Amino acid sequence: MSRTKTRPAAESGHLASAQRTLTLEIEGLKALMASLDGPFVDAVETLGRAEGRIIVTGMGKSGHIARKIAATLASTGSPAQYVHPGEASHGDLGMITGSDVILALSWSGETAELSSIISHAKRFAIPLIAMTSEAKSALGRAGDVSLILPRAEEACPNKLAPTTSTTMQLALGDALAIALLEKNGFSARDFKVFHPGGKLGAMLSHVREVMHVGDELPLTGPDTPMSEVLLLMSQKSLGCAGIVDAKSKLIGMITDGDIRRHSSGDLLARKAADVMNKTPKTVAPDMLASEAVKLLQEKKITSLFVVEKGKPVGLVHIHDFLKAGVV
Repeated sequence: MSRTKTRPAAESGHLASAQRTLTLEIEGLKALMASLDGPFVDAVETLGRAEGRIIVTGMGKSGHIARKIAATLASTGSPAQYVHPGEASHGDLGMITGSDVILALSWSGETAELSSIISHAKRFAIPLIAMTSEAKSALGRAGDVSLILPRAEEACPNKLAPTTSTTMQLALGDALAIALLEKNGFSARDFKVFHPGGKLGAMLSHVREVMHVGDELPLTGPDTPMSEVLLLMSQKSLGCAGIVDAKSKLIGMITDGDIRRHSSGDLLARKAADVMNKTPKTVAPDMLASEAVKLLQEKKITSLFVVEKGKPVGLVHIHDFLKAGVV
């Protein structure tokens, strides 16, 4: 049989398999959402009281999920660290202090490698949050707070490979991290501290980090002849000029668009005050670069003056954000 004839059937089978997997995992997440109750609140409060770090642990697939949860917690303002349960009894228990909180993951709740961490938590009165599907398991009974995951069908046709179960663990970890983020008032500006690199870091940079300052700013007074304003705009090459009063406060702005709109007639005989936009859009230096870009896009403009107490301290152009990787 030719490949062209078999391929559509194969594609149909693959898509059907993917849809079954996603359907089962969605059902698992719905069951998880319906099961959330008081212990989740207790877990958030317990994690929030940690004076040290949140120690996240788990074995096998639960261990992979635990690593991700620890990374998410750390990046959202809650210091966290993954500790491998198999290494814990060989010295890594020293990573866990009395000021920490432990979040332990095990679907069955009977993971043997967790025993040393559970014993350590009890010995030194370290709060232990259990995430398991078995309330009566060793882990479920040991937890000061136990998050009991609802039983759900694995997407694996053999019902063996952790799929739906790990999806629920991951989602519950995300829910804990975001609830903690909101509890702690962790803002986008705080987020920037832990994400300085790449596209995300650029989006979280501030206007002051990319703006033109000092002699780069095209500033002049309202009585300046338009012939001089045009020369200023040409010299600064930023496509605009800011108009300031005797107290150096921004009272207007002239852009290339304003020039075009007044190009007929006696433009060169006019003064800056006759042509300027008296209500230009401005931003503050501490505004996120992503927010400034959104404003530029919404207003369909290319430049924004940056002001403090009414005085221009900088200027940002859409090209600046392009260079910085924000756009």
